[in-house]
Amino acid sequence: MGSSRTTVSRRPMARRTVLAALGAAGTALLASGSTWARAAAQMLEALPGKRALRRLTHRPPNYETPLEYFRSVLTPNEAFFVRYHHAVIPQIEAAEFRLEVAGAALERPLTLTLAQLRAEFPPVELVAVCQCSGNRRGLFEPPVPGLQWGHGAMGNARWRGVRLADVLARAGLRSGAVEIAFAAAGAAPLEGTPDYIKSLPLGKALHPDTLLAYKMNGAPLPELNGHPLRLVVPGWTATYWIKHVTRIEVLNTPASGFWMAGAYRMPRAAFPLLERFPSQESGERAPVTEIAVNSLITGSEILPGGRMRVRGIAWDAGHGIDRVEVSGDGGRSWQRAELGDDLGRYSFRPWLFEWAPVAAGAQEVWSRASNRAGQTQVEQPIANPSGYQHNAFHRHRIEVKS
Repeated sequence: MGSSRTTVSRRPMARRTVLAALGAAGTALLASGSTWARAAAQMLEALPGKRALRRLTHRPPNYETPLEYFRSVLTPNEAFFVRYHHAVIPQIEAAEFRLEVAGAALERPLTLTLAQLRAEFPPVELVAVCQCSGNRRGLFEPPVPGLQWGHGAMGNARWRGVRLADVLARAGLRSGAVEIAFAAAGAAPLEGTPDYIKSLPLGKALHPDTLLAYKMNGAPLPELNGHPLRLVVPGWTATYWIKHVTRIEVLNTPASGFWMAGAYRMPRAAFPLLERFPSQESGERAPVTEIAVNSLITGSEILPGGRMRVRGIAWDAGHGIDRVEVSGDGGRSWQRAELGDDLGRYSFRPWLFEWAPVAAGAQEVWSRASNRAGQTQVEQPIANPSGYQHNAFHRHRIEVKS
């Protein structure tokens, strides 16, 4: 893909604040003894425009949302996780932004300003989970290489923008179009490092819920979450949600760059996907696509009479959460939790469950979610070399007083 004409400055992200103590949520998770929990003992750090997040790496900036923020269905912008492959973050003035739409399978190349996108295309708004493919990688045992994410490489936001399909319709697609590729502003900082370019199959690109978003939870996109424009691909993992997108290219052959042909791939037989990417499948390996059905226990409290209340969230690729079940006896029996408000098929779905513990002392509560497509969380994470799609039951330790 060619370079964009958008003028950007490139500078490393500077540190602002370092906190010397763990947040309460991080402290509670240390008890689990997992690889990720042990790593959580490092300091929290606040970047510009962000609250204190759990730092995995400073350059490039990779920061995880603490568990406490998932007690709300929408994740605040200032607490939303940060994920970058390159250390240099594009700095783009909205007034100078230009989006180029080009490619061999395109009728009419376009160049659009942010103002044109906002004024000339119908606005669309939806709530969707943005989740890194490697969320919970740090919970695999034995450990796998890569960033050791815990539960917080994700967030749920209300996105506002325009349909990618509407932009492509104005440009006009030729009959030979196979994939739509996306590139961000700036370039890789070191010679030989591949630019971060991803593509989508034509069907997913033209889906009415795939957006070019300029707002997040009612505000302009934060700098560290893609300002001024990012791709939103509801139901698919965040590797496709390109930040600072400045160029769209309509391809008549499958994309073959490193980030498509080499990275973000997993054993096809181990992960039965409903939404696949056939033009990128090869041999036994397939691209990561849809988000696996999952749940997370976000807190518990003691009620009068010794009963316990457990709260959490569930989510999937957009098929819709059918039920969440909770077990207090190591999975021997399960009971349904009560589902909360539904903000849309791609959103976190809150839930709560009340029960009377049968004994005092340390106990584990497990949660598992199932969706309307018949998919259910697994008891143990599915082993794979890159630690993708960890969706095992969530196990939450509580202390029941006598």
